[in-house]
Amino acid sequence: MTGTTAEKLADLRTNLELAKEPAGEIGVAKRAKKGIPSARERVDMLLDPGSFVEIGALVRAPNDASALYSDGVVTGHGTVDGRPVAVFSHDQTVFGGTVGEMFGRKVAGIMDFAIKVGCPVIGINDSGGARVQDAVTSLAWYAELGRRHEPLSGFCPQISVILGKCAGGAVYAPINTDVVVATEEAYMFVTGPDIIKSVTGEEVSLEDLGSARKQAQYGNVHHVAVDEKAAFDWVRNYLSYMPSSCQEEPPVVNPGLEPEVTESDLTLDKIMPDADNAGYDMHDIILRLFDDGDFLEMSSEIAPNVITGLTRVDGTSVGVVANQPMFLSGALDADSADKAARFVRICDAYGIPLVFLVDTPGFLPGVDQEKVGVIKRGGRFLFSYIEASVPKVTVVVRKAYGGGYAVMGCKQLGADINFAWPTARIAVMGAEGAVNIIGRKQMAEAGENAPAVRQQLINFYNEHVATPWVAAERGYIDAVIEPSSTRLELRKALALLKDKKVFKNPRKHHLFPI
Repeated sequence: MTGTTAEKLADLRTNLELAKEPAGEIGVAKRAKKGIPSARERVDMLLDPGSFVEIGALVRAPNDASALYSDGVVTGHGTVDGRPVAVFSHDQTVFGGTVGEMFGRKVAGIMDFAIKVGCPVIGINDSGGARVQDAVTSLAWYAELGRRHEPLSGFCPQISVILGKCAGGAVYAPINTDVVVATEEAYMFVTGPDIIKSVTGEEVSLEDLGSARKQAQYGNVHHVAVDEKAAFDWVRNYLSYMPSSCQEEPPVVNPGLEPEVTESDLTLDKIMPDADNAGYDMHDIILRLFDDGDFLEMSSEIAPNVITGLTRVDGTSVGVVANQPMFLSGALDADSADKAARFVRICDAYGIPLVFLVDTPGFLPGVDQEKVGVIKRGGRFLFSYIEASVPKVTVVVRKAYGGGYAVMGCKQLGADINFAWPTARIAVMGAEGAVNIIGRKQMAEAGENAPAVRQQLINFYNEHVATPWVAAERGYIDAVIEPSSTRLELRKALALLKDKKVFKNPRKHHLFPI
């Protein structure tokens, strides 16, 4: 071995400097033209300042004199709010951020690190997909990375941030993570417009094919951010509700705030319209029920008739599933069932209690719904709720009819504590539909007085059948409470359920409708 220590240190510094910009001035110019940050700058936007420790900066393809450092991806670990996370970030300036052998080894290594440590994995994706010049080697490493998602799934939070145009394997991997976040300028698709045209003859614009907004409407993106900084801020906020792994508990944030009924609580006593068919915004109730009015909504651009998101009760993370009367009167459909089922499974995987806020006339009827599999998809929602072993609390604020009563957290499906407001209406169906069935004979015999008789039957049904009192008498509702006391009742209920344990059937896995 030759050379002085000083010379070796100089070589190290030279190589590390080259690794910072593997593509040199060409790469810098390429980013400048696109107006995008570097892979490392993106990591710094996500992590706590100064916390990033890079792994594999000097990795490059062997036996290739022209190979570039990093091989198209930056990997390492750092902290978010002081808690460890693993991260990888595609480098568009090196082979377009495509997957090659050393790229695959680096990402696989950081995923293995996350499993050992028990920390979240955040992937910053800006990739053209498979590296064509690497042929089957690229495909093999895509498969290796796909295999590594399974042991992480439900063990450590996995988050994908989609930037730029991601195609092929660069979207198959993210869709198997817990949450996908994208910027408004991002695109994701299996094959691009040019390939689609050459294979099928179909012409489609990039926007219609795979824009972030379109993919959010399809249910593939859980949040669309206005820019990269907003995307990383959302990820940091999401992680604040999550444990580092399923073996830990989420952070407790500001417990003990407002331990008495507040003016905001009292407004809930007047928030429900007197007319059963009058609309209101469920967000107005959510705002008043949870700590500081904080609510991180997820998947807001698909199935707005159901609201899903994360918040806190007495400082502890909870997941909320709520019907939204502003859309389809809060009726459930196939898309909302998928949305709710996915969210329930995320919360259950990481030990986050569930609060259901119910105001639904049931499942949406119609031929279109049957065609898209509302039976199967509604069944998945039902199964997901039964399977969930976390504390489950339900509040019926107004309608809980038919199948909607069941899947929206009824006691018979395993809810631990069920509350109802005095405005609750719990029945097989609404008064108008019920009277058409059970009052058919009386209305036929009434002749000209049929409209008046029908109204009398509707009034009787609403006053004596579709009420919370019948359900409470039979123990299906644990308590009918004043709306203004709901926030504090949720605190008591979740404190009581904190140490809930469920012993599972020792089988390999269950089968649910797919």
